[in-house]
Amino acid sequence: MMAKKEYTIRKKIASQGENSIIVIPKLLRDELKPHTIVEINIQILEETISK
Repeated sequence: MMAKKEYTIRKKIASQGENSIIVIPKLLRDELKPHTIVEINIQILEETISK
């Protein structure tokens, strides 16, 4: 069994077409390979007003 690793990142939500996305930093590229299962908790730190 793989040891549990935990990272905390703060990101601004980006948009791609009509989707809102979170871009994962390159720093974690080797840790987050395709088919890796992760748990994501989202805590809203600041809301922006849509224009």
